[in-house]
Amino acid sequence: MANVTKRTVDYYTNLGLLKAERSASNYRYYSFGELERLRRIEGYKRENLSLEDIKEKLKKDKEAASSAIEEKGLQLKNKMDGLNDELQEFISLIEKDGKSELLLKKQISRESMALIQSLLVLLV
Repeated sequence: MANVTKRTVDYYTNLGLLKAERSASNYRYYSFGELERLRRIEGYKRENLSLEDIKEKLKKDKEAASSAIEEKGLQLKNKMDGLNDELQEFISLIEKDGKSELLLKKQISRESMALIQSLLVLLV
């Protein structure tokens, strides 16, 4: 799948550039993530980087990906906090006026109402 020999895969695995999983019958197999990593290694080799440089580059790539994931998680948390605040305000408005719920049901789709009800269950 990566257009490299088994020997190359074994060599990279022994160097720690790739990580193999083991099946119940002790066969090695590689995840799609490792396949992508192997393709990156081969790309770096085409750029004439040494294996040591490639190892460092992969480490930096992983750190950058972790940082991006952390940042995206923080953005999503902030959005959820904002939605939570809006939902709390929404709940208090509904509790003040029982008729609002009927009006709301007419204006919001069933899917949106199901989502709101799910959020309410999570908050309670």
